Amino acid sequence: MFYIYEQSSTYIIGKPDRNGVARPDHRQSYKTMAAAKAGLTRIAKAEGLLPTDPNYALFRYAIAEASYFHKHIEKQVKKSSLMDNTKTWYEGVNTPNYMSPSSEAYWSM
Repeated sequence: MFYIYEQSSTYIIGKPDRNGVARPDHRQSYKTMAAAKAGLTRIAKAEGLLPTDPNYALFRYAIAEASYFHKHIEKQVKKSSLMDNTKTWYEGVNTPNYMSPSSEAYWSM
């Protein structure tokens, strides 16, 4: 599995919407590197920027294999528990809200 991620924030990027904007989506993955490259090309075309623009998709985004991404690339954020503020830990920026003990959604299930 492969991810397209934003290099500055390490958010996993989803498919572009009809307005040409690619938003963070932790569920989006690709089975092969070729499929991920094709997805990155679709994002670049949907944004409609020139290749000389610093915000061009091929400059902002990168592709990585899933296990390598989670071990070496994904940024970690310090969180504290909603129930007990004395406990702190680090979790990835792509962790869904309902899977984080720091959120109310986690404790209400």
